Amino acid sequence: MKKQQECELIRKTSVGGEALIEGIMMRGPKGSAVACRLPDGEIETEFLEYQPISAKTKFFKIPIIRGFVIFIDSMLLGYKALMLSAEKQGLDDEEIQQEELSKFDKWLLDHFGDKVMSIVSTIGMVLGIVLAFFLFFWMPTFLFQFFSAGAAKGFGWVFQNFGLMFSKGEVLNAVLAASVLAPFKALFEGVLRMIIFILYILLISRMKDIQRVFQYHGAEHKTIFCYEKGLPLTVENVKKQIRFHPRCGTSFIFMILILSILFSTLLSYILPDVIVQTRMLWIAIKILLLPFMMGVGYELIKYAGKHDNLFVRIVSAPGLWMQRLTTREPSENAIIEIGIASLKAVITDNPEDDTL
Repeated sequence: MKKQQECELIRKTSVGGEALIEGIMMRGPKGSAVACRLPDGEIETEFLEYQPISAKTKFFKIPIIRGFVIFIDSMLLGYKALMLSAEKQGLDDEEIQQEELSKFDKWLLDHFGDKVMSIVSTIGMVLGIVLAFFLFFWMPTFLFQFFSAGAAKGFGWVFQNFGLMFSKGEVLNAVLAASVLAPFKALFEGVLRMIIFILYILLISRMKDIQRVFQYHGAEHKTIFCYEKGLPLTVENVKKQIRFHPRCGTSFIFMILILSILFSTLLSYILPDVIVQTRMLWIAIKILLLPFMMGVGYELIKYAGKHDNLFVRIVSAPGLWMQRLTTREPSENAIIEIGIASLKAVITDNPEDDTL
């Protein structure tokens, strides 16, 4: 470990944030604030008005349950912060948009007015959900069944060549193949999901704009570490910190992928074979389990952010490794200054208040 990690944290906080377009959103005891670098070079900080779903009833604060609710809160708040940062960069400027609109886009705008953006956003969200369903649920299960069928034929070939002939050989071969490969079903699907996720991150990380967002992501982590160590929030102090934080959203997603392997493996042993082998039913069961896995993952990430022991280091290791892809060292002091401005806006003078 680097020397920065050897320094024990003074403040065990729940302060967190998100990288934006030329900005950072921070959540702390004073609320949520967005700090952005404007096109003219100035830093502008603005608080976000958002009523968390988790604050509406005590039921949503129960451990495990609160994880899924907080995830929904984070998605909604993050989207609002992202749109605000885009607005501050002038990316929604009407004149710029009009110049870049195609004839079809202009036709949509003329006939539907401002509603066209809501329609496009809704369609994009639906397509994103469909794509995520295909990549993370349907495709791994389909590929496993495809390879299982090939394995069944392989068993049949082996049996025939060794003179093991049965009156219902094809059925027996399929049963044997399923029994041999069943324990690997969840592992195969889970590893494939991890590969898809990593390839996706590697692909988008080649984009210049995303690389800069990843620098803001690194600055966010480094700034929080500086504060948790009780150091003055200066550019030089923040620079010395590491950019990998155990409470990162990347770690949370990777934790969900690992938990999906564990839970799916356990279910494959508990549930009858007919359920596991029925593709759509198996997918439906895993989707219904997502809120529970998110809840468990949240509790583990929250625990990891406040403790330092062997269990935490083991649990945090995969997510911290993934952060090597989703965070980058800030290339300029101006990026770190945004992290400092966003954090100062949401913290109090009393460190005890920061344990949300």
